[in-house]
Amino acid sequence: MKRIIAQNISKMFQIGCRENQSALEKVISPFLNKESKRALQALEDVSFSAHEGEVLGIIGRNGSGKSTLLRIIAGIIETDTGTIETNGKIVPAIRLDAGVRIRLTMGENIYLLCDFLGYGRTETGTMFGSIVDYSELKDFVDTKWYQFSDGMKQKIVFSVIVHTRPDILLLDEVFSVGDEKFRQKGFETLKAFAKSGATILVAGHNLPVMEKYSHRVIWIDKGKIQMDGDAREVIRAYRNRG
Repeated sequence: MKRIIAQNISKMFQIGCRENQSALEKVISPFLNKESKRALQALEDVSFSAHEGEVLGIIGRNGSGKSTLLRIIAGIIETDTGTIETNGKIVPAIRLDAGVRIRLTMGENIYLLCDFLGYGRTETGTMFGSIVDYSELKDFVDTKWYQFSDGMKQKIVFSVIVHTRPDILLLDEVFSVGDEKFRQKGFETLKAFAKSGATILVAGHNLPVMEKYSHRVIWIDKGKIQMDGDAREVIRAYRNRG
């Protein structure tokens, strides 16, 4: 089954720009609230499909369009042209940590994150213990969020994600999560998800991990697909780019 079908996706943003201004214009433009705009083509005519049970890696330089593509698939932003068809429950693990409250505890933020992902308190309560155990931070359930290191925060967010059991899982830079032991556990969990039929899209820069765990890789550059195919072949081409 095809879980995701993207056809001719294009997206353009208008971004602020103060290039080619005179010295006087640069001084007064903040007071006039006047700023020129320029078009940024984030994606251009992107087409691909992703199947049930497939781990699909998405690589490319910063600003190439990877995160924009994930956000379009998730329904966070709309396309300018083209269509996206998805089949199944989508969990977009994209900046979920932005939804936490730093003055709340780990346990309270687990409930917040689950609510953000569409789970009620009863559902969250049934999997709360398992989420905490998976995070390996059981002794910190009552600790305030601002007291956690970045690595600990990532562990908690990822632990919530892997308990949502999605049909389509969208991950942005997940391979930076936690310590090496925890990352290995996370990789194995994602493999198990795929074996059970989930489709996983992972955008990131960790090429060795992408090569090891992805069935297929898409290389995006300046909003266009440069190559789509076997993970090893695509990554080799990406490494050898001019």
